[in-house]
Amino acid sequence: MKRLTSKSEDSTAEMTHARPGVGPLIPPLSDNLRPIRLQVFERIRAAGLIARVQLAKELNISPATVTTITADLIDSGLIEEVAASRDAEVVRGRPAVALGVRERAHLVAGMKLSDREHTVVIVDFAGNRIADDVIPRMPGPISVSDLLQAVETLLDSVCAKAEIARSDLSAIGLGVPGFVDSAQGLVIWSSVLNERDVRLASAISAKLGVQAYVDNDANTVALAELWFGSGRGLSDFAVVTIEHGLGMGLVMNHRLFRGSQGLGMELGHTKVQLDGALCRCGQRGCLEAYVADYALAREAATALNWGHKEGQSLSVLLEGLFDHAKAGNATARSIFRRAGRYLAVGLSNVINLFDPELIILSGERMRYDYLYAAETLAEIENLAIVTGRKRVPIEIHAWGDMLWAHGAAALALSIVSENQVSALREIAAQ
Repeated sequence: MKRLTSKSEDSTAEMTHARPGVGPLIPPLSDNLRPIRLQVFERIRAAGLIARVQLAKELNISPATVTTITADLIDSGLIEEVAASRDAEVVRGRPAVALGVRERAHLVAGMKLSDREHTVVIVDFAGNRIADDVIPRMPGPISVSDLLQAVETLLDSVCAKAEIARSDLSAIGLGVPGFVDSAQGLVIWSSVLNERDVRLASAISAKLGVQAYVDNDANTVALAELWFGSGRGLSDFAVVTIEHGLGMGLVMNHRLFRGSQGLGMELGHTKVQLDGALCRCGQRGCLEAYVADYALAREAATALNWGHKEGQSLSVLLEGLFDHAKAGNATARSIFRRAGRYLAVGLSNVINLFDPELIILSGERMRYDYLYAAETLAEIENLAIVTGRKRVPIEIHAWGDMLWAHGAAALALSIVSENQVSALREIAAQ
């Protein structure tokens, strides 16, 4: 893939804007398993701007080793030297020259494919947003060919906004609901597709001429928090998403955990009731079947005698249910209360199993605060193991689908980065 270059090819770039950095903020001397060249690059990306002497200190390697590695990264166009502004030079300890990721070295796209709409974002190699777009869709599963066409339409639209060609992209990351084998690019089952066992990554790569990577959409939300949000400085945290389904992404030791076959962390399909409610996965008693939007709609149709509203969209029906609850309707409140209690069971199990530093509740359904009312949060504490230690904090992030797309972009960025740095290491070894 041809590298995108900046307008100036000078060895030292001007500092024209702040660089906050993206990616996990890993404490010094705590990551000894990954190749040192990759550790150097990832620390530069996470810091935004960092001096060579600081890199040597944080990685406990010699300044000469840092100079050699960063020289290779500069020559390859992955990083650049950035001159500190004149005002910054007078600040004690501020280096005159720092290292930063070359922002236009690579561009990637991230997409969230959902039951309601598809969203996309293009970011540069440093994680800065270049452009984004969204297209609505009719609810329900569609064919692979229709999905590919929608992805192509959306990508061409956002590329036009970014004023780039499709070929300027180094990769595309996609988040898809359902059971996804990320390593194989295989969608075993998804609510957005009417076919099973679809090799979606290779199909999109062939259709668009750009390398594609696919993952479960809850995992992409966890990546978004790890790269851009509250999880950057945390070693272990969980993200639970509540939308059309219920998903979970888990970060352990600053890395996304997927399980031995890449299909782990399916919290929504843990069983909470034997022979219980029918889940859209085809089994009964799944947690999702009591918490997700279709579960709330099913309860509303029965308890409120809303059979005449069967033709309405889920969004309209749920908004009506929420309005009734806010107006004091006891039945509507009890529906949210019941779903909240099941959610408390699921979250307490997460705490008992993984003991995370933080649990983040994310997704469109977080607008419905009855799901996480004070009594629900209190019930989580009652169901979790009593240790005498402080309760695991829970944060509510009611972000839109664009956050999920950013996580898919982080998936693409992480793979492109590793591939590029690993290729340098192989060249150096020859």
